[in-house]
Amino acid sequence: MTITKAQLLDSITKQVDLCRAKSAEVTESLLEIIKKTLEDGGDILISGFGKFCVKEKRKRRGRNPQTGKDIMLGERRVVTFKCSRRLRDAINGEG
Repeated sequence: MTITKAQLLDSITKQVDLCRAKSAEVTESLLEIIKKTLEDGGDILISGFGKFCVKEKRKRRGRNPQTGKDIMLGERRVVTFKCSRRLRDAINGEG
């Protein structure tokens, strides 16, 4: 199941007992901080949840799946996520 930003806001509003406008403000601020940090190449570590890292990908050879022709894929940055042991155990029903 995918959770949308609207559903996330509803959950925060109910659990923290904030008005929806304040919940939206807090959520948007948090997401903006995360976004800016990742854009700047920084990592985000949330204890008990996991770590978001920006990785550099080198230029590499690829293939166009429609034509089968070889192409060169440029350098790029990607975001990876490694969950904490606590989250992994919770997902797997351990502990």
